[in-house]
Amino acid sequence: MNLPELHRKLIAAARNEAPDTRVPYAFEKRIMARLAGQTALDSWGLWGRALSRAAICCVAFMLVLGIGFHFLPPSNPDNLSQDVEQTLFAAVDSGNADQGGDVR
Repeated sequence: MNLPELHRKLIAAARNEAPDTRVPYAFEKRIMARLAGQTALDSWGLWGRALSRAAICCVAFMLVLGIGFHFLPPSNPDNLSQDVEQTLFAAVDSGNADQGGDVR
């Protein structure tokens, strides 16, 4: 496809066409005035709104968890260190169990 030849033919066809009289007077000026009156998209405002909504969801989730843990029975503080150690080494233990090795 020869783009310069196509461009020349399209311009020639457009010049041979009579202008349409159905377009209202000063239509393009009204469109341009409406476009100039619009404000630009505020990306910082969009981010701020999204982050504030996320913060509200996080605070609500924290409150639900806090209230839930407040009403749970207290755990034995003597076993807390053992529970933490078992939780931290659970992935290591399961990884070595697949290989047949022992962590300790």
